[in-house]
Amino acid sequence: MLNVRRLNEIIDDSTLKVEDFASTLDINAACSPVKAVKNWKKGLMKPQPKDDDIDALANKLEVDASELKAWKAALRYAPQSARKVRLVADLIRGRHVRDAEDILKFTPKRSAAMVLQVLKSAVANADEAEADVESLYVAEARVDGAGRRIGTKGFIPKDRGRAHPIRKEACHIHVTVAQITEE
Repeated sequence: MLNVRRLNEIIDDSTLKVEDFASTLDINAACSPVKAVKNWKKGLMKPQPKDDDIDALANKLEVDASELKAWKAALRYAPQSARKVRLVADLIRGRHVRDAEDILKFTPKRSAAMVLQVLKSAVANADEAEADVESLYVAEARVDGAGRRIGTKGFIPKDRGRAHPIRKEACHIHVTVAQITEE
C-alpha cells in the first residue's frame, strides 16, 4: 500500500512537478501515469498502486521504496459496536507500534484485544515485506460500522404486547502501519 502522507511530503520538498516526473514513469495502470499519480497524491487508490509502481515512483523521486510503503491489516465483522471500538482505536493512532502495543495490553476494554490482534497482523505484514519493525508507527486506525451481526435477530418483549429489536452490532477494524523517516 502507498503511504500518501509521505508521498505528499516528498513531492512538496522536491522541485519536480507531478506532470514532469509522472509522464516518464513506467506504471502498470489502465489510465495515464500522470492521472494515476495525481489520484495517489489525493489519497485515491484508483488504480491500486502495485509494488512495482511504488518502486518506480521511489526511484524517480530518489528515495528508498520502503519510505513510500505502508502495510495494513483488517478484522472484518468484529462482534462489537463501532462506537465502542473507536474509543480504543483513538488511543493508538499516530503512536509508535511498541507504545501502541503497551497501551492496548493495559487497556481494560474488550475491544483492546481485537485491536491488538489487528495491529500485530499489520506489523507481521510489514515484517514479511522486510521492513524495519522497530521504526514503525500506526499511520491509520479506523473503525467502520458493519451493521447488525448475523444471526442476532432477536426481540425483547415490552409492555402491552409490543416487541423491541435487540441490536447486536458488528464493525470492521482497519490498522495501517508505516515507517518513520529519519531526517
